[in-house]
Amino acid sequence: MIAEVLASDFVQLGLKVSVLLILLPATLVLGWVELKIGAHIQARMGPMYPGGFHGWAQTLADGIKFVLKENIIPRNADKWVFGMVPYVTMLASALIFVVIPAGPNLVIENLEVGVFYVLAASSVGVIGVLMAGWSSANKYSLLGALRAAAQLIAYELPLVLAAASVAMMAGSLSLVDIVEAQKTIVVAGFYIPFLPFQIIGFGIFLAAATAELTRPPFDMPIAEAELITGAFTEYTGIRFAFSLFAAEYIAMIGLAAFGATLFLGGYAAPHALLEFVPGIVWLVLKTVTILFLMIWVRWTYPRLREDQLQKFAWKVLIPLALVNIFLTGALKLSPWI
Repeated sequence: MIAEVLASDFVQLGLKVSVLLILLPATLVLGWVELKIGAHIQARMGPMYPGGFHGWAQTLADGIKFVLKENIIPRNADKWVFGMVPYVTMLASALIFVVIPAGPNLVIENLEVGVFYVLAASSVGVIGVLMAGWSSANKYSLLGALRAAAQLIAYELPLVLAAASVAMMAGSLSLVDIVEAQKTIVVAGFYIPFLPFQIIGFGIFLAAATAELTRPPFDMPIAEAELITGAFTEYTGIRFAFSLFAAEYIAMIGLAAFGATLFLGGYAAPHALLEFVPGIVWLVLKTVTILFLMIWVRWTYPRLREDQLQKFAWKVLIPLALVNIFLTGALKLSPWI
């Protein structure tokens, strides 16, 4: 019994260390991938050259640039709050990975309310944005922070409703249980994930998650033409890199992994014959698929106006999410599921 407890603690410690060691390099890789996809979609040649092969050194050079730049704190800023922002934004992003399962027993913490935990953790990041806007003593920063708060309120509800539909189908809020529930629908040896039954919910999730990340076309809180860099206008050097870029990419990977777990079966193999492949491989492949969709949307659609952004949430996504809840309830009562 003691040996089992010690082994479990050792596995959890290993998972925590692995997540921490992987996240920062993963942001560099994701940044490089985004530059490559953007370069191909918009025929941009610049990102294809640094370092030679497909511009592999571009993100590395950007990282070195941030490290070498001077960290400046505005004279009228609240220095303590201003300095805490990078820690708050990055911690909020990293907390998502606590409950993302890479296998039935390969999860840092299998919470019974894992879905609500991820939604709560993802919304903590707006506190860091508000801290940045308030402490900078800059009107553009404050306006960007207030826009981010308004956007979070608008898009948190459809995100919650989309996740709630999946929880209804699985009959549980545990992410491990949700993955295992997607392995109960089998057709010719293929495990059918929730995506075909929750295609509306997946679309809502993708749009709301992109808005939660304040990525184009939902990037009004950091609209360069209006607010320079929004709440992070006064940030420079490594603080800027951690507060904005690293935090955004970590949250992006976390929400993509969350979406892969809810709609694509997470660590589950697509076919019974492929179960010998480790679950973490399937989770990574499905997460990369959603990341590609997020990047594709960013480089394809123009930025919404603030009024369009709010109307899209309240008049389109939320009514659709409520209809999806109704359809999910009807599906659960049907003899097919």
